[in-house]
Amino acid sequence: MTPLHAIGAFVRELFLLVPMGVVRALFLAVPVLLLVWVLRRKSDPDEPAALSRQLRIWASVALLVQIAIYWLMA
Repeated sequence: MTPLHAIGAFVRELFLLVPMGVVRALFLAVPVLLLVWVLRRKSDPDEPAALSRQLRIWASVALLVQIAIYWLMA
């Protein structure tokens, strides 16, 4: 076994110690936090307000779809 195999086995063992509930929660928390950030973000003064609003709406829809899919997978 090479040193890289030993390092890989060590990292694999560390990852196996993390409970699946924690992994699922983190997996779902990332798009939820991103959705919160998108909704709370203020628009830039240089860009048109309509464009900013439209981007916020469609980004929110995409994130909600992603959250729903992840929720069903968990």
